[in-house]
Amino acid sequence: MTAAVPGRLTPAGRFARGAAGVAILVAASEALGRAGIVHRDYLPPASVFLRRAAELAADTAFLGHLRATLTAWALGLLIAVAFAVPLGVVLGSVPVINTGTRAVVEFLRPIPSVALIPLAGLILGAGLQMKLTLIVYAATWPILFNTMYGLNDVDPLAKDTLRSFGFGPLPVLYRVSLPYAAPFIATGIRLAAAVALILAVSTEILAGWGEGVGVFIAQAQTAPGGIDDMLAATVWTGTLGLVINAVLIAAERRLFRRQRRIS
Repeated sequence: MTAAVPGRLTPAGRFARGAAGVAILVAASEALGRAGIVHRDYLPPASVFLRRAAELAADTAFLGHLRATLTAWALGLLIAVAFAVPLGVVLGSVPVINTGTRAVVEFLRPIPSVALIPLAGLILGAGLQMKLTLIVYAATWPILFNTMYGLNDVDPLAKDTLRSFGFGPLPVLYRVSLPYAAPFIATGIRLAAAVALILAVSTEILAGWGEGVGVFIAQAQTAPGGIDDMLAATVWTGTLGLVINAVLIAAERRLFRRQRRIS
């Protein structure tokens, strides 16, 4: 059991602060809706759309939309990991390749993924293939650069020590560089998971048809009195993001607990 660091919040303290912030936001929404300061057609009381969010848990149509979004998110993230980690290892380990591809990488990186949705829709249609393409594109960058940063941050003395015992580049990579860079890669995957979820829902909203939580939101936005469904689905999206992030943080702590103690 690790001792608490003075001035640093414990996990329970961070959770309490986060819960207090959510409670304040819900209370403000409830008060604004009940007082009529904001018209109900634009912001109903929080109790209304939170109750609708609970009802959606038993709505088979909505659960189908949720499953479609999670499927696109999971597949896109897995493809991004399978592509970006090896590429990051190559770029972070071979300076010649890194230098030769740097211009292309720096040109592509600033392009907003959302800006590519219309073009991808024209080429690929509004199905799973388009969502996967955009998710993979957006999720690749955090994983790629975190992998490269992790490899560049490896202690040179550890690598030199292994080389002095006659180990070649690949054994040094496997025995020293990758284990050291693993927490960086895990952080990149966690960041990419959030980006992938944003892209999945955004793509569905702009597409406006098919399956997915974003499609549900887009259709509710244009339906008479659909504001409750729209906000309820938004609550589901935010909750999903929080759960995914919490699970990945817990996995990081469990996987790298020993490494943190050593450091």
